[in-house]
Amino acid sequence: MNCGFYCVHLPDIMSDKRAIPNHVAIIMDGNGRWAKQRGKERYEGHLMGVEAVRGVVRAAVRNGVSWLTLYAFSTENWGRPQAEVDAIMELFCRTVVSEGKELAEQGVRVRIMGERTRFSKQVLEMIEHIERLTSGGDRLTLVLAFNYSSRREMVLAAQSLAERVANGELKVKDIDEECFASSLMTVAIPDPDLIIRTSGECRLSNFLLWQASYSEFYFPEVLWPDFTEEEFDKAMEEYAHRERRYGLV
Repeated sequence: MNCGFYCVHLPDIMSDKRAIPNHVAIIMDGNGRWAKQRGKERYEGHLMGVEAVRGVVRAAVRNGVSWLTLYAFSTENWGRPQAEVDAIMELFCRTVVSEGKELAEQGVRVRIMGERTRFSKQVLEMIEHIERLTSGGDRLTLVLAFNYSSRREMVLAAQSLAERVANGELKVKDIDEECFASSLMTVAIPDPDLIIRTSGECRLSNFLLWQASYSEFYFPEVLWPDFTEEEFDKAMEEYAHRERRYGLV
């Protein structure tokens, strides 16, 4: 196997008794502030953010994490200056072209989560390309929340269930938590065990509101472009010391 940028040497995970989160979700915050602090354009912050993604993917595989979800672009982000939005879309397309093959070789499956109706034809083609190219990955599933809004996700789920009831396909009394969850964009994706938000901000910002019910949270001060593999390891160590009770004692 080609040992490229994403290649990692796995430790003896089975002998490590630490609790390892099955699913880690990250709100990648701080690209713009990172660039501003250095007198650079915001685009350069996003560019360095891609470097951080590479490191986190490596660290997730090395730590034995099975699912990694990254909040790449929220529905609210369309309200940013058009030049910045265009730059983010261009960067996404360039990254798919430059990283897709290597991700596939390293066993990383990419899944894009979010509404796709607003994307350009080029972006849609890149989404389909990366999902198809990496479909055989079995070491890590990398979920990119792209044009994602948790509130919108729940509204769409409610509309879908209402339509099924109106069509006689479903009874109201049969709508429970499991039924509702199966109508969300995260169907077949386990709820996150750990949610990380970089830059020191302590809020979810419309990210996985339903799924985060029993997640652990970690809010490092470091800005996203500076979130290295070592920072990810610190998050794993912090998680290992958490006691998850799920409302029990």
